[in-house]
Amino acid sequence: MLFILLGFLLIRCSDDPNEIAEPLKDQKDQLIPKDQIDDLIINSLKATNEFHWEQVSDQVLWSALMHSDSSLVVGYKPDGEGDINSRMATIDINQKAWVQAKNNVVEEALQVINQSNARQLNADDIVLKAHEVLPQVEMKIEDIAVISRLRSMPNIRYLEPLTYELDSRQTDNGRETSEKGCSNDPDYGIPTGDYVNVAPNAKVSWNYNYMNIPQAWNHSTGSGIGVGLIDTGVSPDQLKLNGEFNSGYSSGRTVSKHGFFVSSWWWWASPDGPNDQCGHGTAMAGAIAAPRSNTGTSVGVAYNSNLIAVRGTGDVVINSGNEKTGVSDALVFLGNRSDVKIISMSIGDVFSSSNVADAIRYAHGKGKLIFAAAGTSTSWTNWYGVIFPANMNETVAVTGIKEGNGYTRCDICHSGSKVDFTIVMERANTNKHPLSLAMSGNTPSTVGGSSVATATAAGIAALVWSKNPGWTRDQVLNKMKQTADLYPSRSSEFGWGTLDALAAVQ
Repeated sequence: MLFILLGFLLIRCSDDPNEIAEPLKDQKDQLIPKDQIDDLIINSLKATNEFHWEQVSDQVLWSALMHSDSSLVVGYKPDGEGDINSRMATIDINQKAWVQAKNNVVEEALQVINQSNARQLNADDIVLKAHEVLPQVEMKIEDIAVISRLRSMPNIRYLEPLTYELDSRQTDNGRETSEKGCSNDPDYGIPTGDYVNVAPNAKVSWNYNYMNIPQAWNHSTGSGIGVGLIDTGVSPDQLKLNGEFNSGYSSGRTVSKHGFFVSSWWWWASPDGPNDQCGHGTAMAGAIAAPRSNTGTSVGVAYNSNLIAVRGTGDVVINSGNEKTGVSDALVFLGNRSDVKIISMSIGDVFSSSNVADAIRYAHGKGKLIFAAAGTSTSWTNWYGVIFPANMNETVAVTGIKEGNGYTRCDICHSGSKVDFTIVMERANTNKHPLSLAMSGNTPSTVGGSSVATATAAGIAALVWSKNPGWTRDQVLNKMKQTADLYPSRSSEFGWGTLDALAAVQ
């Protein structure tokens, strides 16, 4: 009944069944309750597996702004420009046409605001941030008439409420929270059958053999390849990702840590550093690049690769405005680094963010191979397919499966037509997960979901690229695809299947 009611309230008849229409004129100034907007989003996701703010009416978009902090992110382009997505990395927004396009957006907004505002505002009053690289600008907008005016302009690519967050859904089985994934304690009860000790004294996680990773080490260990990790940062207390990054059989490589996430909501706040306050990023860093040590810690897939760890989020869900901005800035940063070949993103959200999508396309345009998690589900999202940004064409979507014959996704992993590869990461009988580095100490932690599957795939890509340093991104990806378990067939749920590291480096 609620869906039908929302349909009459918010959706007009249209040739596009996914388009959400203008409200009636007498509803123009009525604020739509947040729970109704959330239901609208969820119903769109359930029906089409997608939600975009361009589908909604001016009233819905304005209401979403009012339910957040009124921060509107605007993607712009010069008049006459077509689709710029494939050219995101080559655009110079300092060129005259792009500067004029941005200025036109701000001037149009000001013109509408000042028609009804006793105090005449200027650009500094409404512009929160103009991106230095990407064609987008953030503005403080509280007038529905501005939304209508901007949407009528030909040089507008998108308008989105930057800080609007979909509320968690309470169910009988648990709660989806933004803090999910924020634990990485040592696991003192790991069965001895869940790892193998290798020289000089490191633990190889039980699942590595399913991808032939130890066998691939005879050909490549990731030397010379930089892997960028966008996540929650790296723990300063985990020596294997700090002063002991080069230890045991790992040598001659570098680790660098950076932060673009702002945890404070104050507008003048700045990024608060690279340190992991969640635990998820540390676990992902360990899965990718933990050293092959002599102290009993778990070893990463590419234990001689370089690691460039960036704190872009506070947790695993890219849902707050600061997380969207942090991830976007991290992508541009890594995209501009020539030493970074691969980017691993074990983070995401159930619906897309255009400013993050711009940054994904920017990094992809710079030749980066971007792996993204297909999704780790909790109770209310177990119906959902592949999440953003793994559902983008510019990313490689990875999910996790159980050990054993055939393909059964892990208990909380997403699958779907957008999945490219799988990684075995869950025990069939015990549901145990792979080993990684804990926040401190030598006792491993365990970590699951499509998160660890993604980090593992990124590590395998580093092995392949290190073996073939002159290859392009597409050559590396094609080699991984052609040596995956199901190739040349492609599953509608699991893509090309489980990666084979040994075959990919031969």
